[in-house]
Amino acid sequence: MTEGAVGVPGKRWAWGAGIPWLAATAALMLGAVCVTAVIAATPMQLTYRVTHSVFGNIGTYINTIQSSAGGTTVQTRAHFEVKMLGVNLYREDAQRTERWQGNRLISFNGVTSKDNQSMVVRGEARGNNFIISSPQGTVTAPATVHPANPWSSNFLSSNTMMRPDSGRIERVRVSGGEVTVVTIDGRPVRTQKYEVSGDGSYAVWLDGHGVPVKFVVDDDSGKVTFTLANCISCDVYAAANRQE
Repeated sequence: MTEGAVGVPGKRWAWGAGIPWLAATAALMLGAVCVTAVIAATPMQLTYRVTHSVFGNIGTYINTIQSSAGGTTVQTRAHFEVKMLGVNLYREDAQRTERWQGNRLISFNGVTSKDNQSMVVRGEARGNNFIISSPQGTVTAPATVHPANPWSSNFLSSNTMMRPDSGRIERVRVSGGEVTVVTIDGRPVRTQKYEVSGDGSYAVWLDGHGVPVKFVVDDDSGKVTFTLANCISCDVYAAANRQE
């Protein structure tokens, strides 16, 4: 499910972990504390190469994840540009910030610019709801809502998705989890594949540490594929995961 929505005229594509650790002994607990401190100081950054089944390479999508004792902050930057025969058909740039406490979204702020037209979407947790404001109005979502941004495995627990470019919400169903091997940067990676069914059809592949190494959006415009091209500090998170 990417990015909020990417598209050429008349089309749209939408999809767009906290990693727990627990020491079993006092020595392992000390090691986990050290790793936690490193994670707090060193964000994990996931950079994806974005391709379209018709238009080829169309841009990049970057999630930067900062964990601390107070929660997790996810910053997203996206750039998409669709060209044909040297003519620019579509351009989109986005900057978004999600703040989480555990598996609950506390706030969301996003600005998406499409062909020089910008839309601001904001949201905040209030009681048992999440209130979303956009130029289209204000909507109330359940507290379990997740933006269409698979930065970790936490999307598996939600049946309500928010499109980050418009603030629109939709009901989704997550299924799958079968083990499969995908090729990332020329090497095979063992993953679990999940299907997300909503207004569109999405697929996400998670590696053994819960990192989304690939996700795909499939609609009538063709397939848009987000493939992990670079991961900064993934080794730190993997080390933390091994402390379980």
